[in-house]
Amino acid sequence: MRTFLDTHAWIWWITSDPRLSKRAKSAIEKCASDQGVWISPISIWEVAKKVQKEQLVLDRPFRQWLGEALNVRGLFVAELTVPILVESCELPQPFHGDPADQIIAASVRHHNGRLITKDSKLRDYPHLSTIW
Repeated sequence: MRTFLDTHAWIWWITSDPRLSKRAKSAIEKCASDQGVWISPISIWEVAKKVQKEQLVLDRPFRQWLGEALNVRGLFVAELTVPILVESCELPQPFHGDPADQIIAASVRHHNGRLITKDSKLRDYPHLSTIW
């Protein structure tokens, strides 16, 4: 079972942010040292958009930050495939309208995985296995 990180969980993990719950941190560390943890490519886009809109301020230029953030041991970027894109538009309803969350949820479901997220909308979605 693949373990995926929601965008904020990825950021909080690599920056050692205390907002990452102890349970989430433990699960990430265990998976990273075993079979790895995964992010969707849409998470990279989300971070880039937040930086562009100045909603997220990084301590170094974005491209440098990204290179280091993707080079963390045990972290993998999942492919964004046609089946995942189609599934993101066919998720069991109700599902909220955030396209990035739709792609993340579809990626997790496509790989029969679980998602580490603080997002209550995703945690409350009955068709997705989550950890927090």
